[in-house]
Amino acid sequence: MIAPDLVVLNGRIATMDAAGTEVEALAVHAGRIVARGSTAAMRDLAGAGTRVLDLEGRRAIPGIVDSHAHPDAYAIRLARWRLLEPSVIPDRATLLEVIARGCATLPPGRWFAGYRLNENKSGGYPTLDELDAASGGRPLFILRTDGHLGLANSAAFAACGIPADAADPPFGRFDRHPQTGRFTGLVRETAAHVFLNAIHDQDREADIASGMREVHAHCLRHGITSVYNSLTPSKAIRAYQRMKGDGTLAVRTGIIVSGREDGLVEAFIASGIRTGFGDDDLRVIGVEWCPDCSTSGRTAAYWEPYVGTPIPGEPVPNTGMLLYDAADLAARATAAHRAGLLVMIEGVGDRGIDFALDAIEAALAAHPMADHRMRVEHCCYVTPPILSRLRSLGVVDSSATGFMWELGDAYIANRGQAAMRHMWPHRTLIDAGVPAPAHSDFAVCTMNPWTAIHAMVNRETDTGGDLDRSEAVTVSEAIRAYTLLGAWSGREEASKGSLEIGKLADVTVLDRDPFAIEPRGLKDVRTAMTLVGGELRFAA
Repeated sequence: MIAPDLVVLNGRIATMDAAGTEVEALAVHAGRIVARGSTAAMRDLAGAGTRVLDLEGRRAIPGIVDSHAHPDAYAIRLARWRLLEPSVIPDRATLLEVIARGCATLPPGRWFAGYRLNENKSGGYPTLDELDAASGGRPLFILRTDGHLGLANSAAFAACGIPADAADPPFGRFDRHPQTGRFTGLVRETAAHVFLNAIHDQDREADIASGMREVHAHCLRHGITSVYNSLTPSKAIRAYQRMKGDGTLAVRTGIIVSGREDGLVEAFIASGIRTGFGDDDLRVIGVEWCPDCSTSGRTAAYWEPYVGTPIPGEPVPNTGMLLYDAADLAARATAAHRAGLLVMIEGVGDRGIDFALDAIEAALAAHPMADHRMRVEHCCYVTPPILSRLRSLGVVDSSATGFMWELGDAYIANRGQAAMRHMWPHRTLIDAGVPAPAHSDFAVCTMNPWTAIHAMVNRETDTGGDLDRSEAVTVSEAIRAYTLLGAWSGREEASKGSLEIGKLADVTVLDRDPFAIEPRGLKDVRTAMTLVGGELRFAA
């Protein structure tokens, strides 16, 4: 045997293989695991040039696979947008002060752009008049934390050529005050895209690549070694190729091609590119469409109306909205599936999930495939009828576990406590044999996997809100959802997701043992080291 490049010794390594094997040590050559076992056995394999990494008794797990996130959007926002999450914006007065200060220093022609506003924890939405007064005539757009709603001021409406009597765009809404008929400033779905497109027209692939280096640094600090970029546009695909070429792609990246960009999926189909195209660093995972919306923002499609306090201007009763024509989406999904591209469709509420499953069912009827792994993204509200459809169609519940911790309180407020029995029902999904990989959806929510794992195990929100303990899972099951199941959902289980001989040496070393600590301490787990292909890319 050729001497390994690296031996990792003196650890408590949960390999997450089918047998639940734990080992003390690994041997790595050319980025892959070539042996595993005791510290003594791996030390015996070392040669003169072998590097030695002593874990000093720490717990290690496979590198985290975040199977649905938005690193490209996060990259741009880190560089040019204002972070407006609750830790920064505790109340509405603070928000208006931040807007005023920011607008006063902007260069000519530049918009004020903010992201991750959570009105439920930051004092509610400001009025259009308040936004106008604070912004001093600068165009302003603030994206809500879910990415489905936003706030625009009058200057932004004017900059985008939207008159006061403008009709709503297809599959979108400019909210209006129910008494006056004036814009409230709140815009939904495709109406928000009007403002997003105006801002993103200024983006360059070089800007995405530059911001991505910081995003990847954040990922590595959280033990994330692979991330699947949801709704990846062509600019981001080019940026990733630039990074691959210059050797700056620090985190393994899966491309989920955006169905929002006109002609992009069709171009992939025409070119013959299939799921799996690429290499271990950069690979095409599939294609995605987003017909469903946001429960916390009260736009996701449900069969029963929302409860709680309506947002001024929303329809009453409100059952949410869908963003595609059913026949059109089915045709798109069928074409991609037939071409060998893994199909992913977002569904959040039960009506939205049914809508996604209808398209998937049509694609399977046109082109049957046993092991298709088509995914419903987020797939939050899984009622018994939805569970039955997922199981019978063999569809993956790509579960937005990141929502549980940060947005769970809004889910309770908007759907009611009783609905939590079927919201992210991981115990039921596992027992039914429905695969449910976990994801953060960052930058919608934090990329930290341990807040989501905490919520999966303890079934509570960041304020202690009750997500129904009957759906709790074990620590091992939660970690599996962030490792092996994530890789499996992208057809990458042969190379990652568990620490087995022949697989990539992607390893996350932790500062404490999640299997041994009190479950309510899971949110406090931190990454001590992150290895990608045996290369140490983060050390605390």
